[in-house]
Amino acid sequence: MTTHISPPYGDKSLNKIIEEAIKNNWERLALSDMDGASYKFSEVAENVEKLHSIFAAANMKPGHKVAICGKNSAEWAIIFIACLTYGAVAVPILHEFNSESITNLVNHSEAALLFADKAILGKLDEKSLKTVTAAFYISETGLAFSRSKDVAGTRSELNEIFGQKFPESFSPSDVEYYRDSPEDLAVINYTSGSTGTPKGVMLPYLSLWSNIRYSIDHLNFLKPGDGMVNMLPLGHLYGMMIEMLHPFVKGCHCYFLTKVPSPRILLKAFADVRPKLIITVPLVLEKIIRSNVFPKLQKPMMKVLLKVPVVNNIIYGKIHDKLTEVFGGNVMEVIIGGAPLNAEVEKFLYRIGFPVTVGYGMTECGPLLTYAPPKESRPHTVGRIVDRMEVKIDSPDPANIPGNIWVKGDNVMKGYYKNPEATAEVLPSDNGWMNTGDMGTISPDGLISISGRSKTMILGPSGQNIYPEEIEQKINGMPFVAESLVIDDNGKLVALVFPDFDAANAKGLSKEAIEKTMADNISAVNRNLEAFSRLNSVRIVEKEFEKTPKRSIKRFLYQPKH
Repeated sequence: MTTHISPPYGDKSLNKIIEEAIKNNWERLALSDMDGASYKFSEVAENVEKLHSIFAAANMKPGHKVAICGKNSAEWAIIFIACLTYGAVAVPILHEFNSESITNLVNHSEAALLFADKAILGKLDEKSLKTVTAAFYISETGLAFSRSKDVAGTRSELNEIFGQKFPESFSPSDVEYYRDSPEDLAVINYTSGSTGTPKGVMLPYLSLWSNIRYSIDHLNFLKPGDGMVNMLPLGHLYGMMIEMLHPFVKGCHCYFLTKVPSPRILLKAFADVRPKLIITVPLVLEKIIRSNVFPKLQKPMMKVLLKVPVVNNIIYGKIHDKLTEVFGGNVMEVIIGGAPLNAEVEKFLYRIGFPVTVGYGMTECGPLLTYAPPKESRPHTVGRIVDRMEVKIDSPDPANIPGNIWVKGDNVMKGYYKNPEATAEVLPSDNGWMNTGDMGTISPDGLISISGRSKTMILGPSGQNIYPEEIEQKINGMPFVAESLVIDDNGKLVALVFPDFDAANAKGLSKEAIEKTMADNISAVNRNLEAFSRLNSVRIVEKEFEKTPKRSIKRFLYQPKH
């Protein structure tokens, strides 16, 4: 079953949209760190121009790569925009990756320039960064090291060079960017670190343009000057494109959280910024609901009142208004992505009429695949296929029997960088159809439901992708481990381990000794994992995991039921 026909857009240049946004919002604030530096659109343009001078000094050409690895910040966003508008390929790398993973990905991408936080660069071995001409600190683009005299000289005289280029003034008429072609490579976004062959998703400008165009067309309540709280990792497409670049091109003001987005920090940010749109992952929203709303509903008198017709509607209306205030008092829409909402929370939000909707996407589509506005959304659905995309469900009855979800269109990646085997697995032919690896159904009116992910990725608390197989591989190499399975139990990573009882018994280990060994194993594994993917606990499984005919563990049998 397929759906949706592309609207006829002529000019598909992403950089033209960015260029016009900067010119039209010259004196407005564009990017700010919460309680930190702020940049007007004019100042973003000035910094982009200076970065372009550095790129030119490094003899960068369109298609050359620039790696960016750091915490969310206004400077991170400026560097990314500079890459796009120069024609350089941005290579975002999650700052939570360990130094070995970061080095591997920088080298694999063949990045000529590296921008990273000072703490990250301090842990990297300069000699191991084989393709890098120069490395810069993200904050104020301070030079960490350079193998080029031209780059070092340009950086030291950057303000003078800028002044010579624009001796009288720097105005909107001076903003003119690389005119991208739809098939030009824009971003390589890695979905994993050092284990195995890295999977770098190659996204052309067309994919990014299509995502931004859709956001402009369908989230049209955002206006120039509106504030946006940016909490998702810029190193991922969801935070990078939909939460940052999309409001930027609308003339909005993005505020980057510089701390871990705890409920307390988030609620203060919402109160200060008063955003119309909130884009987040389920865990963040669920924490706020569970800490600010559910405890009040459990009070004895409240339970009684909620059972009284008419009265309960009044109470739910007041809860709706109170929750709106919790989110800053101005919120018109909350979009959830990355994973489904907890069923209890989702049911409650629909009951009070809160404007929440769940979308579906993946890095390989830059990232949008489906969306529906809150008034058209239904529980357990993820919206309709987005513009310029088609979807089909590989099922004899797509409306009722789940099947594999295939997609095709402008958002789809070019493939995985230097990994033809992985590319062939998801793009098995030249007809453009991509296998998402997810199972689902599609209703007669086009709303899609995800039945389950055949992919096993776990979403971290701040939107990081966690790949359990990578952790399991490490666990399986530890003493007295036969096999393991990593699961997400209500936001905590738990290792289910089936010990090698025969080997343990041969060594005369007691039950207590086996348990201690497994705990020690997990501690050892955690020391080599990024903070967001560390295991919270270990549970010993007394018998071998159930397997498919291909001897793969039946993961779905071991997922927690909440």
